[in-house]
Amino acid sequence: MLFFENDYGYGAHPKVLEHLMETNMEAVSGYGNDKFTASASEKIKKACSCPEGQVYFLTGGTQTNMVVIDTLLRPYEGVVASSCGHVNTHEAGAIESTGHKVLTVPHKNGKLDADDLRDYVQTFYADASHDHMVFPGMVYISHPSEYGTVYTKNELERISAVCHEFDMPLFLDGARLGYGLASDTDVTLADIARLTDVFYIGGTKCGALCGEAVVFTHGNMPRQFDTMVKRRGAMLAKARLNAVQFDALFTDGLYEEICAPAVRLALRLRDGLAAKGYRFSIDSPTNQQFLIMENDRLPALGEKVKYSFIEKYDAEHTVIRLATSWATTEEQVDELLNIL
Repeated sequence: MLFFENDYGYGAHPKVLEHLMETNMEAVSGYGNDKFTASASEKIKKACSCPEGQVYFLTGGTQTNMVVIDTLLRPYEGVVASSCGHVNTHEAGAIESTGHKVLTVPHKNGKLDADDLRDYVQTFYADASHDHMVFPGMVYISHPSEYGTVYTKNELERISAVCHEFDMPLFLDGARLGYGLASDTDVTLADIARLTDVFYIGGTKCGALCGEAVVFTHGNMPRQFDTMVKRRGAMLAKARLNAVQFDALFTDGLYEEICAPAVRLALRLRDGLAAKGYRFSIDSPTNQQFLIMENDRLPALGEKVKYSFIEKYDAEHTVIRLATSWATTEEQVDELLNIL
């Protein structure tokens, strides 16, 4: 059975496991007060060209989104996101469970558009009754988006400018950031650190067993962030477990090195399928490819290939996702191309 269902189906990159084993029998203090956390934090800040940044390690993407958003927002505020944003579509109301609303703006190719964002906020404040409404308190985007698309530097700069204009923090979800950085893009890690107020570097989908590295970019970590993490049940006593993994991922450029082949293989798969006459629902430059398949072909495909259902395209077709990862091989892509 070929596995293209997601990018977190495998365990962890061998170098991550090696570092966990090498440090396993060394006892350190808990809750992030250890040398591994300090080392990983310094390596990440250096990679981001962000010496003033503050780094905090959490375990999963939904957990990270919930904690960061809940901590940054006032009780009467919500978070603005595209209609297809992960916090709106695939997090089981986690944000709303904290008492904050997800305020949606229609997406364009999976992304939030700066002009749409400005129009949304201006319309809100133009309403004489806005004091009776949920305020737009911050902005959430993901890079790559739910549809595998990535922001350009200009798009990020324009969104950042709107956020500054209306005093709203910009939060970038980087669950698949490694694959975004490895794509054909003009956006670097340093650009993201410069243009956002907080973002996270995904480990779960990019070579770690689990873990996400939250970066508050301008020395702006909220007061008592640790306490808020604890309140949400997200604090690990053995915080070193997440940190050790990122210490490995950010040694000698491993993070981007292992994500690059996933993007290359995804594009090879895309081009090979396009040459066979297949259609795609969106043009994705990253490790997620969205294939339009005839419904009557799906049962046979499912006997040989693990894939993800995305949505119905029309009465006869379905959009499925084929995702590569740091662990995908050339041979697996060749076999999938032969099957299809």
